[in-house]
Amino acid sequence: MLFQDVISRWPMILNGVGLTIVLSFVAIGLGLVLATLMSALRSLAGSWAGYVVDAYVELMRNTPFLVQLFMIFFGLPQLGIRMNGLEASLLAMTLNLAAYATEIIRAGVDSIHKSQVEAGLALAMSRRQVFQYVILQPAFARVWPALSSQFVLMMLASSICSFVSVQELSGTAAIIEADTFRSFETYIVVTVIYLVLALSVKLALNWLGRRIFPQVSGLARVTEAHGEAA
Repeated sequence: MLFQDVISRWPMILNGVGLTIVLSFVAIGLGLVLATLMSALRSLAGSWAGYVVDAYVELMRNTPFLVQLFMIFFGLPQLGIRMNGLEASLLAMTLNLAAYATEIIRAGVDSIHKSQVEAGLALAMSRRQVFQYVILQPAFARVWPALSSQFVLMMLASSICSFVSVQELSGTAAIIEADTFRSFETYIVVTVIYLVLALSVKLALNWLGRRIFPQVSGLARVTEAHGEAA
């Protein structure tokens, strides 16, 4: 029966899906925190900090994720730093996402008019308070859709981690294919699962954006506009 050999291994598939979700969301959380810290460093510190952040962003955004993963998994042991496949994958995903998220947040920060910053300083707010309340929060609201898309892309990129023996969804699919020789059926099932995961994460992030930025991000306004048009 078509797909029977693949579907009969549903416990393996569920384990792969679970690892994909955990790995992706931990990397997203850590990457977003790191990106926020780098954005703060770029805005609050001197120009040297901006150069360092820019160099990091350009390095990570202009080299393949697979190369970055291999550098961490195979390269760092040459320096005495050893990681298993899961640790190396988490680090690589975090560093890669942080670079892209930093650039997205920069676009949001640049969209804040200087007059708003001057108004905050005129109200005796500290530079940290101005950055947090006047710059960062509105910036996040404006770029949340772009960040959400990057989060989804990072989740899909987790499939590359199978190259270092991490048995997430793609790694599990490779094992099932080797056992059953059902390549077409295996990857049809995996494709459907990735599609469902991506759409689910996208919907969840859109819902979260409406909750966090109800009137600022534009997500609520777009939803209301579609509702009124209907």
